[in-house]
Order: sequence, then structure tokens, then C-alpha cells
Amino acid sequence: MNVKKYKFTGEKNFDIRSFDTSDKGDFSGKEDALEVIEKNLELMEEYQDKLYAEGKNGILIIFQAMDAAGKDGAVKHIFSGLNPQGVDVYNFKQPSTEELMHDYLWRAHKVVPQKGKIAIFNRSYYEDVLIAKVHKLYQVQSLPDRCKYEDIIERRYRQIADFEEYLWENGITVIKFFLHISGEEQKKRFMDRIEDKSKNWKFSKGDILERGYWEEYQEAYEKAINATATENCPWYVIPSDKKWFARTLISEVLVKILKEIDPQYPELSREAEKELQECKKMLMEE
Repeated sequence: MNVKKYKFTGEKNFDIRSFDTSDKGDFSGKEDALEVIEKNLELMEEYQDKLYAEGKNGILIIFQAMDAAGKDGAVKHIFSGLNPQGVDVYNFKQPSTEELMHDYLWRAHKVVPQKGKIAIFNRSYYEDVLIAKVHKLYQVQSLPDRCKYEDIIERRYRQIADFEEYLWENGITVIKFFLHISGEEQKKRFMDRIEDKSKNWKFSKGDILERGYWEEYQEAYEKAINATATENCPWYVIPSDKKWFARTLISEVLVKILKEIDPQYPELSREAEKELQECKKMLMEE
């Protein structure tokens, strides 16, 4: 797959309204994609094992999206085969009292992945330039007067970009996915959650209230992506009206990046190799 089509590094502008959320690439249908994703999941499992053993690189994967775009499903289906020892998933919901008493990046920075591990952020610090922007939450945050800038969101774009560059320069690869769906598809999925009793728990009245800010969120996402997309920490905008295509594309991006990282199993020193052979001999002589 041509993942470059969906990659934004700051060189080209992301226009959210002209982006085709129903895109399915070169696939004729779901069955063709399933073969690709199964192969990718096998490769991911192999690369993750090496990543964990090597212990040099960490990977931070960020999922951002409107409600019902498929973040939870993507995490469930794409990462289920990986060794749970090497993967941590964090959901960033409304900040706690403790989190509000720190800077907005604090709750994310403290769970940045260790070297050798993968951390998945289901929503992230980007909420502070998305929902915080749409609802102007920064106006009621406990901040000194010197920090209440008129351009506070623009400053946060810069802070986030600097933070991600800092992570990159310290061995953490940041992979950012925006799962982009149409308003029509979101409505369809909301109706499904209402009509299917097994999915009722996924829906709340707040989802409808937030849907009322659809255009404001579209503008917020577009600006956030264009302001924070860089060569080292790009955004991948994933057409998500078709869940099967979104998951396949995400797996393609992850395999491509893991190949570029190219983790390897550690090589033993001569002393360690000698010790290993001695242990083998002891076991054989039992």
C-alpha cells in the first residue's frame, strides 16, 4: 500500500474537507484486505519480540478521532496478538484533580514507553488543543495570569511539537493516527449503538451534544495536524468509514516503521556465549 498518500509531515497541507473518508485504496473489498492484515500482524509480532529484547527503542502510538471512529476496535484487533509484557494502553479521559494540578503534558509524559516497549494512547495530550479549544476549557483552568495568553492554543501546538521532537531525540518513535470519519458514518454508528442492546453501554447523551460541535472539531483537527506534523513525528490520516480498510492501513504503517527501526536480538559477548555453553553442558550431564 502507498502509505505516503496518508502521511503528513508538514510539507503538504492537510485539508480535512477534501479528504475522502470512504477511501479503500486499491482493495476491491474486505476479503482482499484480510490477507494483508493477517500477514502484517504476524510481522508485527516478530518485530515486537525483537524490539523488546533489544531494549533500545520505544514506540508511542497515538490514536485521535471523533466519537465512534473506531479507536477501541483498532487497538483490540491490531495489537491483540502482541506480547502484553511489551505493550501498555492508556486511555486519556477527563483529567483528574491531581492531573489538573500539573501541566497538561504531565499525565502523558509519566507514561511514555520504556525502551523496548510500545505505549498506545487512546486519545492523548492532543485533547488540550481539541476539546480544550472547542469548549475554551483553558479559560477555566488554574493558571497564573502570565500564562493566560490570547494565543494559548497556538503556543500549545509549539509545545507539543517540541515535546515530540524531544521524545524522538531520546529514542522514542512517535506515530500519530487520526481516524477520520464522515458525519454520515458517525450517525450510522451512533444509531447502531442505540438499537443494539449489546452496544448501548458505548453510547451517552454527551456523544450527541459533542456531535453538535462537528464543524468546530473538524477545524480543530485540521489546525492541530498541520501545526504539529513533522518529518520525525508525522501524522497519518486514516480514512475510517470502512473499518476493515482503516485497520489494514494502520497495520501497514506500523510494519513499515518497525522495518525502518529494524530491531535485532542482542548478540552475546564471548564470555556470555562461553557461559551459555557451560550451562548447556551441565544440563546434558544431569
